[in-house]
Amino acid sequence: MFKGYDQQSVDFMWGIRFNNEKEWFLAHKEEYLQHLRQPTKELGEEIWRAMAEKYPDDNLDLHVSRIYRDARRLHGRGPYKDHLWFSLRPDNRCDDWTGRPTFYFEISPEYYSYGMGFWSPSALLMAHFRRQLELNPEGFAALVRAFDCQNVFALRGADYARNKGDPGELLAPWYQKKSVSLECERPLDEVIFSHRLAEDILAGYETLMPLYRYFKNLCDTMA
Repeated sequence: MFKGYDQQSVDFMWGIRFNNEKEWFLAHKEEYLQHLRQPTKELGEEIWRAMAEKYPDDNLDLHVSRIYRDARRLHGRGPYKDHLWFSLRPDNRCDDWTGRPTFYFEISPEYYSYGMGFWSPSALLMAHFRRQLELNPEGFAALVRAFDCQNVFALRGADYARNKGDPGELLAPWYQKKSVSLECERPLDEVIFSHRLAEDILAGYETLMPLYRYFKNLCDTMA
């Protein structure tokens, strides 16, 4: 059961940011495993079990990220990440978050973030999304109205540079998106040091489940 992170979790993330090299990491590897990797794994497993019990037909899988960067994508950065994350989605066996809706949690030295992302979907898929809004605007509008009634998550994501049309004031922010992120981001606070973090994340995922299913169905119809 997840009991919370501790100050050593935060200290390690700051440490690897400013000492991003193999020698420092090896000297502090046990701190990483005990104070960052293990609680993140426990948090992810607790959330996954609760979601699997409540939504068994959604077949969500858990993936906890590694701290090691892909050597092919360092781009001048050190070999280690200064943050850790987990994600939940079907067939969740790799670090590629793109193209499908995904529940996520991330912790870094400055903040933690959780929510649901639909990152880098294809242009064809987003055209299909806009077409469905045109054919049945009220179906998605009901989800948007429910989303607008909560105050935990914000709609984020890049917009197309060119205007894609006018579906009306309610749907316009969604209609113009190249990708979608429904995000709660907070500075590190007392919540991360207690089980309340798991409770908050689970409640948030439950709030976002209707939108997750909408985007998942959208992907399934394009398969």
